[in-house]
Amino acid sequence: MKTETIKGFKDFTGKNAEKFSVISEVIRRTFQQYNFEQVLTPIIESEEFVRGENPNDEAVSDVYKLTDKGKRKLALRYEFTFQLKRIAKNKKLPYKRFQIGPVFRDEPATGNRFRQFTHCDIDVIGSNAKTEAEVLAVIKEILNKLKIKAVVYVNNRKLLNEILKEQGVRKKQEVIRELDKLDKLPEKEVRANLKKFGAEKVLDVFKKPEKFFEKYKFYAEIKELKNACVMYGLKTKFIPFLARGLSYYNGSVFEIKGEGMKETICGGGSYMVDKIQATGISLCIERLMKITNMIIDIEKMLIVSLGKDRESIKLAEKLRKQGKNVSVFFGKPSKALEYANYYGIKKVIFVGAQEIRKKKFKIKFMKTGREVLLKV
Repeated sequence: MKTETIKGFKDFTGKNAEKFSVISEVIRRTFQQYNFEQVLTPIIESEEFVRGENPNDEAVSDVYKLTDKGKRKLALRYEFTFQLKRIAKNKKLPYKRFQIGPVFRDEPATGNRFRQFTHCDIDVIGSNAKTEAEVLAVIKEILNKLKIKAVVYVNNRKLLNEILKEQGVRKKQEVIRELDKLDKLPEKEVRANLKKFGAEKVLDVFKKPEKFFEKYKFYAEIKELKNACVMYGLKTKFIPFLARGLSYYNGSVFEIKGEGMKETICGGGSYMVDKIQATGISLCIERLMKITNMIIDIEKMLIVSLGKDRESIKLAEKLRKQGKNVSVFFGKPSKALEYANYYGIKKVIFVGAQEIRKKKFKIKFMKTGREVLLKV
């Protein structure tokens, strides 16, 4: 029997699991500080619901399909946004929600692309430019806490469509999809792809400086978003060809890229939910783990029982009530020290008859080898 994980899926243990947990908690706590309400939704939905109204989107075409014993067509969720059609019904506006959990894509697994990854989403149903700015500010605060240097890129799908209409482009969605690859593929390759739609000349327009785009009607929405971001002390960078892959975006779109990673660590934009304007953005924990500079050091203690099991357990309980992370080792001191080193436990406390009599316990600091006697 093969026990290896399937390509694109990954186990997290030890330090990696700790890192995952700490990052997840930083994100959850920050979302809550901005009064986003947590929701939990099913991993499996009907395939029809998952595919929604945009079945040709790349992400939608990569959904994992399932069939249950009732021969119903099901699918694993590929994101959280489509589930808002159900979640957001009859909610007082603006409705602010967040969700953290696994999503799945049946796509090639390469580099920092996985088939199961953890999305951390915030969405606001009933949004405007100030809402969009707040959503970006929340994400930037999280990245600051994780000590990740990042750049926030913004654009607007209305502006993209306005420019393409002026240029006489017919197949707008196809052209937008190709333009969005400009930061991923060589310009020569993108130009060749655009030539298939007779739109290769539009590339010259999108390479012009920001000042050029001020003449367009929908640049005003870019300006409004940028001004709102200033109130949060947030800098943004305008990229005229940025589109994001999902065709349901109907206004602002944003991407955040971090130092040390080519792929986007965060992306989102504005869209409609049951005919109400909404805005959302999503982080990927697995990508954040790759580039965070935050030092994650969870203090752990190991109590070694030297024939004093009851007292050792009692001491462990006392320390846990003080908020310490403690386990008890029943065995030889030499084995206990090996165990502590293996699991990165930095403090070892010995509990024997002598320690109990003096009411002082010997603590060994594993990193330095220093030993001290302390009262609890």
